Amino acid sequence: MPLLLPFLPAFIAGALAVLVFHQSALGLLHLVGLTPRTPFVLGGVPPLGVPQLLSLMFWGGVWGLALLPLLRPLGDARCWLRGLMLGALGPTLVSWFIVAPLKGLPLAGGWQPAAMATGLIVNAAWGLGLVALLRLAQRAGIPGG
Repeated sequence: MPLLLPFLPAFIAGALAVLVFHQSALGLLHLVGLTPRTPFVLGGVPPLGVPQLLSLMFWGGVWGLALLPLLRPLGDARCWLRGLMLGALGPTLVSWFIVAPLKGLPLAGGWQPAAMATGLIVNAAWGLGLVALLRLAQRAGIPGG
């Protein structure tokens, strides 16, 4: 367990960034009519039937771990831009070109501008949230934050 301790804040920050930032952005986009998708969906997703929100939070944690080295140093003002860009592009491109075909869905949301914009915007919000939460952990003196 001590070996995992430095990485735990990045996983938790990534998961919480989904809950707070990603889902809030999705809710706003739904509210203005850009997407039919709604936030905080608890319906099960195949193959295990895990609630969609928990699945998104898990993968947000994994992405938090993956992006942590690329966001350092967190005190650098440019980490906000890196969080925005890496958040928007990394998870979105993987979703469009790896996850979608595995699920039998069209590439890049069927190349529909609103669907593509939704993915980029909610994941960019997640990336900014990840940076904010990691910086908060760092300021709180949490190891790995």
